[in-house]
Amino acid sequence: MATYLYRLGRFSFRRRALVLTMWLALIAALGVGAATLSGPTSESFSIPGTEAQQAQDLLTERFPQAAAGGAQARVVFAAPAGQKLTDPANRAAVERTVAQLKTGAQVANVTDPLKGAVNPAGTVAYAQVTYKIPAPEVTDDDRAALTGALDAARATGLAVEAGGDAMQEQGEQGIGEVLGFLVAAVVLLITFGSLVAAGLPLLTAILGVAAAISGIQIVSGFVDLSSNTSTLALMLGLAVAIDYALFIVSRYRHELAEGHPPLEAAGRAVGTAGSAVTFAGLTVVIALAAMAVVNVPVLTQMGLAAAGAVTIAVLIALTLLPALLGFTGTRIMGRRRSRDPEGDGTRVTAGRRWATLVTRRPALTLMAATLGLLVVAIPALSLRLGLPGDNMAGPDTTQRKAYDLLTEGFGPGFNGPLVVVVDAAGSADPRAAATEAADAVKGLPDVVAVSPPTFNPGGDTAVLQVVPASAPDSQETTDLVHAIRDKDDSVRADLSVTGTTAVNIDMSAKMGAALVPYLAVIVVLAFLLLAVLFRSLLVPLKAIAGFLLSVGATFGAVVAVFQWGWLSGLLGVEQTGPIVSMLPVILIGIVFGLAMDYEVFLVSRMREEHVHGATGKRAVVDGFSHSARVVTAAAIIMVSVFAGFVLSPESIIKSIGFALAAAILFDAFVVRMTIVPAVMALLGRRAWALPAWLDRILPDVDVEGEKLRPVAEEPRETPETELVGASR
Repeated sequence: MATYLYRLGRFSFRRRALVLTMWLALIAALGVGAATLSGPTSESFSIPGTEAQQAQDLLTERFPQAAAGGAQARVVFAAPAGQKLTDPANRAAVERTVAQLKTGAQVANVTDPLKGAVNPAGTVAYAQVTYKIPAPEVTDDDRAALTGALDAARATGLAVEAGGDAMQEQGEQGIGEVLGFLVAAVVLLITFGSLVAAGLPLLTAILGVAAAISGIQIVSGFVDLSSNTSTLALMLGLAVAIDYALFIVSRYRHELAEGHPPLEAAGRAVGTAGSAVTFAGLTVVIALAAMAVVNVPVLTQMGLAAAGAVTIAVLIALTLLPALLGFTGTRIMGRRRSRDPEGDGTRVTAGRRWATLVTRRPALTLMAATLGLLVVAIPALSLRLGLPGDNMAGPDTTQRKAYDLLTEGFGPGFNGPLVVVVDAAGSADPRAAATEAADAVKGLPDVVAVSPPTFNPGGDTAVLQVVPASAPDSQETTDLVHAIRDKDDSVRADLSVTGTTAVNIDMSAKMGAALVPYLAVIVVLAFLLLAVLFRSLLVPLKAIAGFLLSVGATFGAVVAVFQWGWLSGLLGVEQTGPIVSMLPVILIGIVFGLAMDYEVFLVSRMREEHVHGATGKRAVVDGFSHSARVVTAAAIIMVSVFAGFVLSPESIIKSIGFALAAAILFDAFVVRMTIVPAVMALLGRRAWALPAWLDRILPDVDVEGEKLRPVAEEPRETPETELVGASR
């Protein structure tokens, strides 16, 4: 592979005008396509194969009047102290509010809060507002009409608050991404000491992200995509594009400092660092594309879109970047041209000092680092999964106030009612079957109330509203959902349970069940890939073990912040609660790919030193010292980009950004830059041991560039002489 990439790098460098023109034309074409073909994104959520989804599909087919997919808003009324809502003045205010709510352009129905929706004390009541459209399509005008009705009611002295998915505004990309990008620019400038060298990774990242996002926009014109699809692609595409370009630019400067002419330096940089970039990108793509194993459309879309962004980042790093290197001239080296950016092997750098310290007491270092990660991972034992709801809204928001009013007035179960769908199409007497089902549900433990059956026009399907006694995220409510489904065999109809609470329960169960198969797929594929890359069995096993430590520590940090509330004020977490159900799968996929990035970049340099004659700890120290400075910069850049998303107002984006930033900190600095050199020092030459029969089978990808060494004997021009020619 090194030979092919070497030729590709030389070709791109020589034909730089052609390569640049082709890329700009492609990006322009994608931009035009995005502007003309893009369609709206949505947050419609489906989880195929679950009972909650099947119930929703049945309602859509037979009972569209129920607006199963429509947005919901629950308006809660509370009387002033010492009064009741049934007092004449308060009753009139409630009735006026309900009438005003019904005038909303997209409102399908508004229930009367004074008819069966008042608590026994008569102090709290609620109206259910159902919309004709799903929550993502509710506009600011629709929400303004709702809040206008609330304000009019508050003027009469009532406490009026509203919750539900209709109140959730769609987040937008904000300043967090810009801050992450600016930090990346500063790190690159410090690393290279040259504006030109620092600018190239940023330029290629911008072009790559522009191409990826434009492609996603084009696809959205033909496929329904989640609004979060482009966020993950932007997050990852920006981070890996900067990192991949950083490694190749650094290796290019290293080759120039070694005395190679620019054309040869570009070929060697792409042939060596480019090989590592290719395999690192491939591991990320595998981890992201494997999200399809979970069979949740939103995750599949996010994974494939992000995988596409990473693929574009790799292609740009291998082709457009060497072309741009041909335009930079002598400016790529900055003012200190004689300095080798990766170390010349003799100067004692911070990376060499750290590697020497780690390998001096490798067993002690390994034990201390591993123990530290295990301690951080302890909170992960308390991990609870769920979907964000009004209970996780900020304490000053109307959604949280509505949630608290309902809990005080009716009990926690009213915030998570269950929708029981009674399919009586096969019954001789559907109404009797529905009544029988309602009675059976009433007899179950933890049930507070069951509404009378509401039939569709065909008379063969009914809906029951069941109010649990426990909170939506409690184990008792989960048990109740399963108990209702088990009643299916004891009544003359098919029972299924849906609604937000049931969807949440099914989603968590599906995520938990899919986690092991998903992890197995990416681990097996990555093991095979790393075995081919490093021609070793122990190195891939070490890489995977380190990944598990990183993930465990990351989950522990996420639980401590988002579930326990540690440092929540500092990070802007307004309300703690269960961790978003999709986060473990997303985190495992992304972190695995990125962890393998650092593994490839660090260990490939160690293997290069080993293949070129260094033995034992010398290969570890020399390889580490060459790559430590660049890997450190890459890790800081990734942490900065991901940490920028912590500023997002959306809880799912905030938690993903924090989790990824924490994962990179743990994996890059503790696992890859501490545990890896310690383990490699303990293993010595055994790290590269490979059974003879397997050595004959595995292809030789030559990531260390051994086949490029004969070229080193060619006459060299000074970097200054040919760089001037390259800039003409």
